[in-house]
Amino acid sequence: MTELLIKGANLVTGGDDHENALPAGGQDILIKDGRYADPADASAEATVIDADGLTALPGLIDLHTHLREPGREDAETVESGTRAAARGGFAAVLAMANTNPVTDTAEAAAHIRTLGEKAGFAQVFPIGAVSKGLAGEELAELGLMARIGVRMFSDDGNCVSDSRLMRRALEYVRAFDGVIAQHSQDPRLAGRDACCHEGEISGRLGLAGWPSAAEATVIARDAELAKLTNSRLHVCHVSTAESVDVLAWAKKRGIKITAEVTPHHLLLTTAEVQGYDPTYKVNPPLRPDEDVAALRAALADGTIDAVATDHAPHARHDKEHAFADAAFGMLGLETALGVVIETMLNTGALDWDTLVQRTSIAPGRIAGLGSDLGMRPAYGQTAQLTVIDPQRRNPVDAAESFSLSRNNPWHGRELPDPVMITIADGRISYQRQ
Repeated sequence: MTELLIKGANLVTGGDDHENALPAGGQDILIKDGRYADPADASAEATVIDADGLTALPGLIDLHTHLREPGREDAETVESGTRAAARGGFAAVLAMANTNPVTDTAEAAAHIRTLGEKAGFAQVFPIGAVSKGLAGEELAELGLMARIGVRMFSDDGNCVSDSRLMRRALEYVRAFDGVIAQHSQDPRLAGRDACCHEGEISGRLGLAGWPSAAEATVIARDAELAKLTNSRLHVCHVSTAESVDVLAWAKKRGIKITAEVTPHHLLLTTAEVQGYDPTYKVNPPLRPDEDVAALRAALADGTIDAVATDHAPHARHDKEHAFADAAFGMLGLETALGVVIETMLNTGALDWDTLVQRTSIAPGRIAGLGSDLGMRPAYGQTAQLTVIDPQRRNPVDAAESFSLSRNNPWHGRELPDPVMITIADGRISYQRQ
């Protein structure tokens, strides 16, 4: 029997009360054989961690992680990516389907999950592709993947631009309460060469523009399809004020739509692109100040439901090109919580309970995990916990990342560096030394 007694932590629960829930506030937390137990039952053999001054949160969940395995193990593996996730406080990640081969079959999804179990740093839930090979022409094996527990499907990296195919996907997943997570990018308005927010800076730099309308119009179309099919739609990495307006309109109509925002879209702006540093090339692109303000407000008021990292590791030879030719994407797992604290908590836009809702409770609900993840800790549950020092800050050093890649947009910037312990599936998966 193993016992871990975390003494004196301030537990923030997200206010999501249910039977046997641990009380919020300062207390001791006992984890016995991986499950929460009454601290009064701790034995003399329990391993004790002094958590005085620390805060405990339900384990974080990332809805949007690129683990690159299989196919690009030079950029990331399931082991290295989940190790980085644990360092960032994540107890679970949803792994995007754009691997090589694509995760578009039940066998491929099961393989990803097995790799996660072997690594043991964070639970890995595969996201299935919507279409075979992400080609946008024919539905993938949605039903067979659902039989092994896959509930979220996405062609992320590609937009499901065919309205008929999108309708069929939404109709299909409704039978098992699945969700289609859309990369909203009209390919006719923002093609594969679009790499910078369309505006004064893209014109001055000579970079192909990515207009806000390319995102908002797809969200509006998909919202109508979600209404038509009475099915669940999730919008990936929302980046513009116009998209926020569409989300608010759709939610007001009772459409089953949820959305996520990335940490980098909450803090970085189009101005970062002016040095042509490909580290800041991301899809959708960084946007102007007014969009960042709208995204923060939407996350605060719930128009945007969750934070998701879009962690996108790349090998050096894929990033070290001229801006227009470099790969899209940046790292995010290890710094996500720090950026959210900096942009949303330290500015007074969120309180701690709402932060827990956006980083754990809502992601678990959207993904349909149906487990001990994404809910308030309760006696008897498997422990999923993130223990943090909310006052701790540090300059980010890309060289210290657990990821195999180094495309870190935060290198050299001082941010909250709060994660002290991550407990995933009942076991300590990260502990700061």
